[in-house]
Amino acid sequence: MAMIAAVKRTASFEPLFSASIIVIIHPSSPQLFNFVLEAHNTQKMDSFVVNRALLNPKFEGYKLEAIPQEQAVSRYALSRKPTQATASGRLPLSFEEMRSRITHNHLAVDAESGQAAYVDQDYNVCLVGIPAAEDTPSFRILYEMATPMDTSGAVTVQREYPSSVFLSATAVAATDGNGFLYILPIREGTTSDAVGTFTLCTGGAVDAPFRIHYVHRLSPITTVLLLSSRFYPVYQRKPPPVSENNQNVQFDIWAVKIDLLSLRPGSETRQLEVLWHRRGQDVPIYATFVEEIRTYLIVSGSSYPDENATKTKPHELTPDEIAPIPRYGENLDSKPNTLTDTPPRPLPYSWTQTSDSVTVAFPLPDSTPKTKMKVIFTTQTLTLHIDALPLQCGGNPPVPIPHYSVKALWDSVNPSSCFWTWDREAEHAYGILTLHMEKRNEGTRWMQVFAASASSTAEDTENPEVPETVDPSELWHIRESLEKYTSALRTGEDASGLGLGRGVPNIMEGEMDEDADASVGRNVYATWIGEGGQTPEWTLRKPEGPNEKDWEEEPMTLLSTPLPGSSNISLVLKNDLDGPVFSFSLPSAHSTAQPSWKHTSTYSALAFVLASKQDTRFIYHLPGRGVLAFEGGSLRDRGANVYVYRPQQKAKDIWAKQSVLQVDDGSGGALLGVGCVKARGGKEGDVVLVCLTEGELVLIRGL
Repeated sequence: MAMIAAVKRTASFEPLFSASIIVIIHPSSPQLFNFVLEAHNTQKMDSFVVNRALLNPKFEGYKLEAIPQEQAVSRYALSRKPTQATASGRLPLSFEEMRSRITHNHLAVDAESGQAAYVDQDYNVCLVGIPAAEDTPSFRILYEMATPMDTSGAVTVQREYPSSVFLSATAVAATDGNGFLYILPIREGTTSDAVGTFTLCTGGAVDAPFRIHYVHRLSPITTVLLLSSRFYPVYQRKPPPVSENNQNVQFDIWAVKIDLLSLRPGSETRQLEVLWHRRGQDVPIYATFVEEIRTYLIVSGSSYPDENATKTKPHELTPDEIAPIPRYGENLDSKPNTLTDTPPRPLPYSWTQTSDSVTVAFPLPDSTPKTKMKVIFTTQTLTLHIDALPLQCGGNPPVPIPHYSVKALWDSVNPSSCFWTWDREAEHAYGILTLHMEKRNEGTRWMQVFAASASSTAEDTENPEVPETVDPSELWHIRESLEKYTSALRTGEDASGLGLGRGVPNIMEGEMDEDADASVGRNVYATWIGEGGQTPEWTLRKPEGPNEKDWEEEPMTLLSTPLPGSSNISLVLKNDLDGPVFSFSLPSAHSTAQPSWKHTSTYSALAFVLASKQDTRFIYHLPGRGVLAFEGGSLRDRGANVYVYRPQQKAKDIWAKQSVLQVDDGSGGALLGVGCVKARGGKEGDVVLVCLTEGELVLIRGL
């Protein structure tokens, strides 16, 4: 088993709630932090609260689980090829439009019937039948849409990509990307005639082209489609020049209703009936409908506020609110006195590790006899008692002597192989007590020496987090650092630059790329919209004033959405380096609780491993099966892979599995769409992964 990824971790603060205000805390008064959180802790429906019990800070990485390529992947050449080019490519696109087009899924799937659909480069709606194993897919043209025409006198607008969606197993809705929507029945073995042709009155200077994002069957005779379009102001006859900081582009979201009983072959073009409309700054990424609460969920790079709801303006801090709050007896207006200010206290010990051992060095007054030292090693704990007086530092508080009673270690050790040494030199005021501990689990990386350090806070002076010393030769510099500290207390000299090492664990040395880690995922908002376009009451925070209704935006970093064709409503978000899975939870029938997002599982170090993928186009997840990262492929004949990251079998497992499959071998072109359908004749829950490239249809089984 080859190790694919090793995990790097840094200490981080895990948010346990949402704070309703912004507070700037002076470093000298960290005790105010707890007060602020107690006073302003608010509970919101769509807060994404991480369950720390489902996080695994000891996670090591992913190991390769080989899946036979020839058994899992089947490729079929397309006679009707899709394209990601548009006729209006000569016009500039906004950043949001460009990003949306890169991640646009050109493939529509119906998981139950095992069908897929796409629009080819000639505006033909193509239908694909996904067969059982060993059979060949069926391909046919369902409908030939009219090719959009440009005229010199036409108002310049951005065309959209054609899009399609299954209304049912027997009907498809498709758009041409130029403002027309067609309803197409599926007839066995033949092409179809459109039973309905629609346009959308978007307002503004022109009726803008639109794209389909989601379909919901409201009743047996009524279907609702969610559409998006770019907004063109009335005064604007063509898109303005796009700059890097252009914030003027807006996008409309439309919920339109189609009466299925009104559909007739050869009927005239009609206007779509709009149920509700919202406007935001970005294109939707994911949309769904929660039947139990009759509410739409839209995940996007911006929110879509209700025009009828009052949007809370951000509170602007006054100079008095920004000013630091003094501690008791502290005068912040006085000028600092370098002779009286106390320098920062050095860390109580220094430590380093190898694959099979941990070495910890404690500085102690050199007058301490060995008979006054008591060190006891057990499998899980350390006891260290020193019967000595702290070294006095003039009129300042003495430097404390380390004292640990049955202190839990980060991981298990072999007590019979652990020992300690005491080293003192005449020219030093401090000696070094060195603990040598042999790891029971060889190869396991310790994040800290003590288990309790992982939960220590900034004001925790008894259990501070001590970073590992990278260079073992610097381990004993802890003695010099403490001597300089005590000297600085007497003389007021600068106590910085004490040679304690860089504070970077060995596992991270040479691997840190914080810019790459920070770029993983997208900042998004979850917008809930009622069936009639209203904002549901349970998404609103309780008003603080008699006439105030608060629309509160809560950003999050999205890593993955459900794979098209799967029915589970869940999101994989970014939390430090991990990918916690949040599932939408509904209260029981007799409960007074509100709907909420619940942290149900975690893909450990998912953000870290995704940071290494440079050509990722789609990231989806199959609930309980894994996260799928699809490369986009290119014209360089390099091909495209899909990386499958499996969930851990148990929350505290230190290893998980990863698989890699080649979607395109370099001959099929760029990957344009993915989805899944139920595997015919397979086990319950088995799916077939359907991938659409520019020249091939690729089926992946056995995931």
